[in-house]
Amino acid sequence: MGPLVVNEIISPDTNLFLAFLIGIGFGFVLESSGFSSSRKLAGMFYGYDTTVLKVFFTAAITALLGMLFFSLFGWVDLSLIYINPTFLHSAIVGGVIMGAGFIMGGFCPGTAFCAISIGKLDALAFIGGLFLGIVAFTEGYPLFEELYKAEFMGTPTINEFLGLSRGLFSFGLIAAAFGMFWVGDWAEKKFPREEY
Repeated sequence: MGPLVVNEIISPDTNLFLAFLIGIGFGFVLESSGFSSSRKLAGMFYGYDTTVLKVFFTAAITALLGMLFFSLFGWVDLSLIYINPTFLHSAIVGGVIMGAGFIMGGFCPGTAFCAISIGKLDALAFIGGLFLGIVAFTEGYPLFEELYKAEFMGTPTINEFLGLSRGLFSFGLIAAAFGMFWVGDWAEKKFPREEY
């Protein structure tokens, strides 16, 4: 889970239990927001349903502000957060592949597992493709290794990359979220479509 100050505030077992509860809550929010519907997810790309945008932006802002305030109160040590190293070329190629799969299948990995948990067979096909992709990448790694490790950038955060403080970046992201909420509402009115 997150880098709560384990052994000082909570025990390791409590940390795992909290992670379990947060996972159940996250799955509940995904399902109740309609993320198990491939039509709703694809609607984001076509502009007639921006629920996905709104829920994920809200989650990002909540997590961002939560981490900032937890750090301020000394409940979380931000230096303990693991940041994945950035390899720019593989991130771009992976993003294109994931985006194409998202548009074609109507799911991302998290929402596919949400949909399979309520018995949607199209999600089962998507998850099958996900595992085939994992096996293909793993077995073909020697072929992809050069691309995978190309353009190493270290572990920058977006605010460091932009040269902004965490607080200023947070303010900018919140302003961008409100702007995107407005654009989402506009798009839903401009491109209305009824779900079947």
